[in-house]
Amino acid sequence: MNFLKGHLDHSKKMKKSFSKSVSVVAENMRSPEKVMCLSRMGSSFQTRLSFMRSLTRRISREKWEFEKLRFDLDENGYGTSIFAVHLPERTYSLIVFTNYIDPEMRTDRVVAEVWDATFNLFDGIPSEKDIKRLADNTPKQEAGRFSPSELVLGRANKSIRLFEHVASRLSEGKQPDLEILADVGYLMRTTAVYGSGKFGCADREKISRRPETRGAFQVELLTVYLFRWFTIELVEHVAKQLGGEKSVSLNPEISKYLGVGNATGLGMAPFLFKHPLLIHNWVLAREKALSRVLAIESYSKESFSLFSKYLFRAIQHIAEWSVEDKVQTNRILKTRNDLKQLSDWLAVEKNLEQPFLWERVLRFAERNFSLEGQELTVSLLLEPHGELVDDLADDMQTSEFLELDPSMKLAQLNKLLQKSFSWALEIEFSIILIVCLTPSELHFCSKVRLG
Repeated sequence: MNFLKGHLDHSKKMKKSFSKSVSVVAENMRSPEKVMCLSRMGSSFQTRLSFMRSLTRRISREKWEFEKLRFDLDENGYGTSIFAVHLPERTYSLIVFTNYIDPEMRTDRVVAEVWDATFNLFDGIPSEKDIKRLADNTPKQEAGRFSPSELVLGRANKSIRLFEHVASRLSEGKQPDLEILADVGYLMRTTAVYGSGKFGCADREKISRRPETRGAFQVELLTVYLFRWFTIELVEHVAKQLGGEKSVSLNPEISKYLGVGNATGLGMAPFLFKHPLLIHNWVLAREKALSRVLAIESYSKESFSLFSKYLFRAIQHIAEWSVEDKVQTNRILKTRNDLKQLSDWLAVEKNLEQPFLWERVLRFAERNFSLEGQELTVSLLLEPHGELVDDLADDMQTSEFLELDPSMKLAQLNKLLQKSFSWALEIEFSIILIVCLTPSELHFCSKVRLG
């Protein structure tokens, strides 16, 4: 949480604002040792500050307008589509190319060379020349050539089982089976969504000062948001080609539960190591938001009502979770029990009569719940207090420029590391290194201790 003053802070201005923000909320903030524990980080849930939540609030607040500019698809759903979103100051366009894949070539692995759909988020409205250029390059993905007009590059494959089920049912004038829908959850899944300068696309600096991109990953998530819209239009189009007049559209109450799947997350590991300031800002924003809520001495009837409503929803939501992994299944069962305990605790009148209810809720969770239960409680505490915490979403970005202090003594650096990164120093970094010495398969094995 507290990055190394004097050599990790990238400017004096950042140091000043950071110190001021920390001093305001430090009393109620959880310690870095607690928050940055990997097991706790892996138990976190989405909050009001999550990137997609911030984006959808802005869409609603600013009344963004969505328009289908092109939908040139054949009876199988292959062709070119353009979906645009008009903002107060500019327009972004999702350009999607869909094509047939030979079953033998179908794979979600990184080595794939063809995909059901490839797409770009275009800065503005593309010309015919732009569309032709992208039609030649986007299906090639990494092998293609792109320009600063393209903000995002991506590809996706169908969930064959669910896509064909939904298309078949809609073509018959029926809605899809809800159990099958819940089991999969998406019509298509991305296998990569590239942004920020990859393969010639626009660098982050081009858009970093735009109001709608102040938060993290806003254009990337806008791309996925538009692509989700496309997947629903695509399956309805295929259904209509199959069933003609008797086909129906997907019920909006059903379609809103469909998301976009993600078949890989390989980029996250190196990203976490390469962008420490960004990760710091994400975690700090959440912890500042939590500290603001914990500082509320007297809760309002409205906030308590909202908290109770969201708790009930969380109980319902987690009751629907089902996975094959035994370890995760046990965690889910524990979390269900945690929420029941919280519900029972809130039903005791005397627990509501003392001041600082939200702080006492968190302390109760910390004493009695699993890590998943504790972190879900944090999300629930933030949820009713949008007016108090939503502004922090705009602080979840940073410049990647670092200022180092080469004159700092190693003893001083070591002291700062021990103070601010003790949570990281406890990690065991022993590995087995296997080195091939000759082509004749002579191997030398040695145990190497890092750090």
